[in-house]
Amino acid sequence: MDRRLFLGASIAALTASTPLLAQSRPAPAGKGDAALRTLMDAFWDEELSLMPETATQLGLDTGRHADARSRLNDYSAAGRLRWIESRRDRLKRMAAIPEADLSPAWRVNRQVVAYAYDQAVDGGTRFRFGEPGTGYAPYSPYVVSQLTGAYASVPDFLASVHPVKNAQDAEAYLQRLSAFDGALDANSTTLRADAAAGVLAPDFAVDAALAQLKALRGSPAASNGLVTALVEKAKAAGIAGDWSARATRIVEQEVYPALDRQIAALTALRPKAKAEPGIWTIPDGDAFYAGALAFQTTTTLSPDEVHRLGLEQVAALDAQLDPLLSAQGLTQGSVGARLTELSRRPDQLYPNTDAGRAELLAALVEQVAAIRPKMPQVFATLPKSPVEIVRVPPEIQDGAPNGYATSPALDGSRPGRFYINLKDTAEWPKFTLPSLTYHEALPGHQWEGAIALSSTDTPILRRAGLYFAAYGEGWALYAEQLADELGAYEGDPIGRIGFLQSLQFRAVRMVVDTGMHAKRWSRAKATDYMVETTGFARGRAQREIDRYAVWPGQACSYKVGHTEWVRLRDAAKARAGAAFDIKRFHDVLRQGSMPITVLTQQIEALFPAG
Repeated sequence: MDRRLFLGASIAALTASTPLLAQSRPAPAGKGDAALRTLMDAFWDEELSLMPETATQLGLDTGRHADARSRLNDYSAAGRLRWIESRRDRLKRMAAIPEADLSPAWRVNRQVVAYAYDQAVDGGTRFRFGEPGTGYAPYSPYVVSQLTGAYASVPDFLASVHPVKNAQDAEAYLQRLSAFDGALDANSTTLRADAAAGVLAPDFAVDAALAQLKALRGSPAASNGLVTALVEKAKAAGIAGDWSARATRIVEQEVYPALDRQIAALTALRPKAKAEPGIWTIPDGDAFYAGALAFQTTTTLSPDEVHRLGLEQVAALDAQLDPLLSAQGLTQGSVGARLTELSRRPDQLYPNTDAGRAELLAALVEQVAAIRPKMPQVFATLPKSPVEIVRVPPEIQDGAPNGYATSPALDGSRPGRFYINLKDTAEWPKFTLPSLTYHEALPGHQWEGAIALSSTDTPILRRAGLYFAAYGEGWALYAEQLADELGAYEGDPIGRIGFLQSLQFRAVRMVVDTGMHAKRWSRAKATDYMVETTGFARGRAQREIDRYAVWPGQACSYKVGHTEWVRLRDAAKARAGAAFDIKRFHDVLRQGSMPITVLTQQIEALFPAG
């Protein structure tokens, strides 16, 4: 089934729904509401059993889900199929409840969940390759790359997420460590099968994955982070036991042989890898990209439309940057060239040392502290959850994104985290950092997630179990704009250049993502365009381009989503006039992530035409 046709049908169905926020007073419950809530709660329980790492990430691996703490996700092709079939089954179970029996709010809940499950079933059935049910599945095509695979996710998960508060937790860590070889071998098996079907990451992604695999394998087992993470956690908790020796044996006898097998498998396949970064190189690649773009943006925009939108917005942002750069004495050359010159100024650089990295992280903490008191001006819901800011683990920094966020535990045992890649501090000039902080922390991802989790009106499945990239990434980019509107750059014209550069960068993403995957751009052309347009250091730009190569369409979700958030706010202001309330507008976050189509309905209902 053509992905674009599926989205059109879904949008037609969603347009017929009654918006959740349209009610001026609580609507009477439908006779099917309780049954659907019970069903969605059951779906959530099933999901926690199916995805034990998610249960631990959210602090829900206790009680009836206590066994999750000792298990890893299923990284096999069979596990991917079970993930898809679970969604097919849930769609059937939801369909048994007549829509007429649901209140407006619960019709929306069902439609949002059905939208997500339909996408998983449609894409997962049509394209039978790629990552299991994690990340951007079913539109994450490469089971092993510089960004994907158990080799990258499990060590970080064990070090950063798995709790060790007592001996039982330490034993669970060892059980998960002992399961790591099975996850690696499952990936290796799927890797070979996918490659035989013509689906293999580009050569540069294979090379980066091999380098990271060898780095993980390269140290003596006793000093590997897989071992030292447990030892450090046990020591901090005062847990007696020879955890180092036991973990070392597992790494030596189980994990390292599995890593060797994966290195051998990837090395053998390396000659088949292509230099082209675009997904068009795989069988039915153009259809895959159309589906991936629709999946990531939750719109019906075509690759050509997204490409044109990107070019238009780059030009508009260049026009805003030009006078600001000139005011700083940067008058010669293109906007990108002048941004490069500003990025290299000594006053904008932190030393590329451990001390310089610590200074950079401290500055980010100060930025979060400075923006938090401004939140009551524009938000009615004010979460108090803290945010940790840490560097990307050095062992995965070569392939990791430049910045990303992880959610807090629902029980409050672990705060949300904002990770920044500090391989080279020259890639993070000081004027670029505030916008990143506002994007990943407050009022961006961490703030949005905390508000969603604070509402009990919306089922937990929606608040914590579903994610729509254009909504979330669009919000985070809108949050950068909101910080500017709150005066974050008053008296800081260079900081405002960084803010506009950030918006420009996301517009560039639309151009290069569609360029590579739909217009046959080479990796070098995409990288050159990003460097020349944004002024980013080439190393940073290269990691960005390589990320887009393995996650087709995802990079477009940011600016498409931002454009929609701004359009919806402007339209609401126009309809409501003086009655427009920004706090009320922002309280839509309490509903949790949703497709842009549904968000549009909710905002239009909240601020109807007079």
